[in-house]
Amino acid sequence: MGEKDHFQDIMEREKGLNKGLATSQLTMIAIGGAIGTGLFLGSGLAIGTAGPSVIVSYAIGAFIALLLMGCLAEMTVAHPTSGSFGAYAEKYVNQWSGFTVRYSYWFSLVCAVGTEVTAIAIYMKFWFPTVPGFVWILLFSAILLYVNATSVNLFGAVEYWFSLIKIIAIVGFIILAIYVIVGADATSTIGIANYSVQGGFFPNGIWGMWIGIFISLFSYLSIEMIAVSAGEAKEPEKAVPIALRSAVFRLILFYLLTLSLMLMIIPWNKAGGDASPFVKVMEILHIPGAAGIMNFVVLIAALSAMNSQLYISTRMMFSLSRAGYAPKSFGKLNKKKVPALALATSAIGIALATIYSVVSPDTALVAMISISSFGAMFAWFMIFITHLFFRKEWNQIGGRKLPVRMLGYPYLTILGALLLLAVVLSTWFSPDFKDTLVLGFPWLIIITVIYFIWKKVNSKKIENNTASNDQSF
Repeated sequence: MGEKDHFQDIMEREKGLNKGLATSQLTMIAIGGAIGTGLFLGSGLAIGTAGPSVIVSYAIGAFIALLLMGCLAEMTVAHPTSGSFGAYAEKYVNQWSGFTVRYSYWFSLVCAVGTEVTAIAIYMKFWFPTVPGFVWILLFSAILLYVNATSVNLFGAVEYWFSLIKIIAIVGFIILAIYVIVGADATSTIGIANYSVQGGFFPNGIWGMWIGIFISLFSYLSIEMIAVSAGEAKEPEKAVPIALRSAVFRLILFYLLTLSLMLMIIPWNKAGGDASPFVKVMEILHIPGAAGIMNFVVLIAALSAMNSQLYISTRMMFSLSRAGYAPKSFGKLNKKKVPALALATSAIGIALATIYSVVSPDTALVAMISISSFGAMFAWFMIFITHLFFRKEWNQIGGRKLPVRMLGYPYLTILGALLLLAVVLSTWFSPDFKDTLVLGFPWLIIITVIYFIWKKVNSKKIENNTASNDQSF
């Protein structure tokens, strides 16, 4: 059984997408997805939970993300397909895994799209307070749906510039912060001493730091998008390893350096809360027009995240359709080689956000964020599990030498899975994040029931596919 034949059925059924993404665009997609509201707004919640020890929280979260990317990079280079970790789970673990991973991840992105577009409507009230939120939801949704429906090249270009604006904003913040800290006199409250005031480095104990890891993981979510987009990369074997390494190390640098500098300028108990800590820092420094500048940056961050989430959720639905788990029409491509119906289906989150903005804009967003977090975290956990199966089978079938391999296999793969599982399960004891599991476990049960119903209805087709696969092996 050769490596080519081993994965040929999945590669064949998911072919047809336009391979137009360059390495630089892949990198920006990963960075763009992970640098969003998680950093610009979520960091305030993390600081309020962990205090200065949030630096440790984000460092541990970055370590987990680094291990995840090591596993994912190896599998993606071996099999660059839009089904990505869902397709890998299906092939190397079992069919249930492929079904639940892809649907959970797809639904998490759909909820995330609804959350981002609702946030966009809130941000626009800064400039247009009397305009109803649903107007902005419909307007920006129409623009981004057009971008995603036109071609992958346009999507890549738009996401590149969105991400570049965010990176410039962060780099500018870092330079400004360093300038302020270095230039501060001895009598000012700016400096490393802020790490130890108001309760010390661990004001809420080790538990506060530990829960901060969960928030950091939520911030790092979407970095896995690069593996899904690899199915449309020009040279995935070269582009994916470069893009993944670049994205991971830039994210670690941006998050850890930004938070470390921020906490030197403003005490942690003033940085947390419902407003962006970036805005608070600029207000302290008396930067003219700071609120307007940051509102624009946060708006771009939300648009970028929504753009990426629409793209990836569309590819997941496309993969589900080509695998026979969703209607065949969702797997059809338009003249631009874009799965248009899959895109329309992935816009469900936009419809929900529009309804909520009219009926009750402040309701159900927590639930959407919670179920979104669970689906993505479940996908991350299954990436670790799948890698254990993948490497074992890859060695058995005599797979080719890959340009990137996960170091420390199987120990670091197992460590990543255990750390992630421990952090997610800990949310059960956190009043703020308990909904992640309260809503997540029922979702997993429901999707499992749906899987067995699907399997029973399609039992004959499954037997035929299995027979043909056995012959090809």
